[in-house]
Amino acid sequence: MKTALSIAGSDSSGGAGIQADIKTMTMNGVFAMSAVTALTAQNTTGVRAIMESTPEFLKQQIDAVFEDIYPDAVKIGMVSSTELITVIAERLRFYEAKNIVVDPVMVATSGSSLMKTDAVDTLIRELLPLASLVTPNIPEAEVLSGMSIHNTEDMIAVAEKISNTYGCAVLLKGGHSINDANDLLFAKGEYYWFEGKRIDNPNTHGTGCTLSSAIAANLAKGCDLAESVKKAKEYISGALSAMLDLGQGSGPMNHAWQLFQ
Repeated sequence: MKTALSIAGSDSSGGAGIQADIKTMTMNGVFAMSAVTALTAQNTTGVRAIMESTPEFLKQQIDAVFEDIYPDAVKIGMVSSTELITVIAERLRFYEAKNIVVDPVMVATSGSSLMKTDAVDTLIRELLPLASLVTPNIPEAEVLSGMSIHNTEDMIAVAEKISNTYGCAVLLKGGHSINDANDLLFAKGEYYWFEGKRIDNPNTHGTGCTLSSAIAANLAKGCDLAESVKKAKEYISGALSAMLDLGQGSGPMNHAWQLFQ
C-alpha cells in the first residue's frame, strides 16, 4: 500500500487540516500519516486559539515517520512560523522526500489569519524550491508572486512566474470571483486548464486542504501530475455535491461521500 504524510495543523472541528488530510488520503487509497505543526481550537465560525508544536517536537515527528514508514508523497499545509518551516525544509532535504505538495495556507476559510508575516518569506524561500507542486488560491498566489490577479491572463502570468522562479509546478485555483471553479496547472513551461463545475454549496471549510491531499495521494500511487489533479478535482466535486450541512458557519464537506454511493 502506498503511503502519504501530512505535515499540517490540527482542526478540532474535523473539517480541515490534519483531520481532512487523513480522511482524504484514506478515501483516495493510500495509508495516511501525520506530523502536527499546531493544535487549533476552531470550528466552522472561526479560529479561537493556536498552540504551535515546538521545532524539536515537529522534527521528532517527521523523523519517526521517515525512519519507519517512508512516505511516497508529502503534503504540507498550515505552518505558522519561520522556525517550523525551517525544520520541515531541513528534514525533507535530509530524507530526500519526493512528491511534495505545498498548500500555502495563509488564511482560514473563516477569515482567520494562520501564518505570521515573516513565515511567508521563509515558506517562499525554503519550501517552494523543494515542492513538486504548490497549490495557492488567488490571494495566496498574489502574495507568492508579488503580482495582482484580475483575470485569466493574470492567472497564467502569475503561475508562470511562481513556477519559473522556484522550479515547481503550480496549481492556481480559480474562484474568488475570477474564474469560477476552473483551475490552472502550470508545469514545465506549459499550462493546462482544469474545468470544474460551480457547486452551489456554502460549506467549503477545508477545500484547499482536501484538494492538496487528494493530489498528494494520487502522486503517491504513481499518477502523473495532470492525472493527479484531475482525480483530486473529481473527488472534491463529489465531496461538495454530497451537500453535508454541519455547523453554524462555513461547514465541512463529506470526505466519505464515496461510501454512500
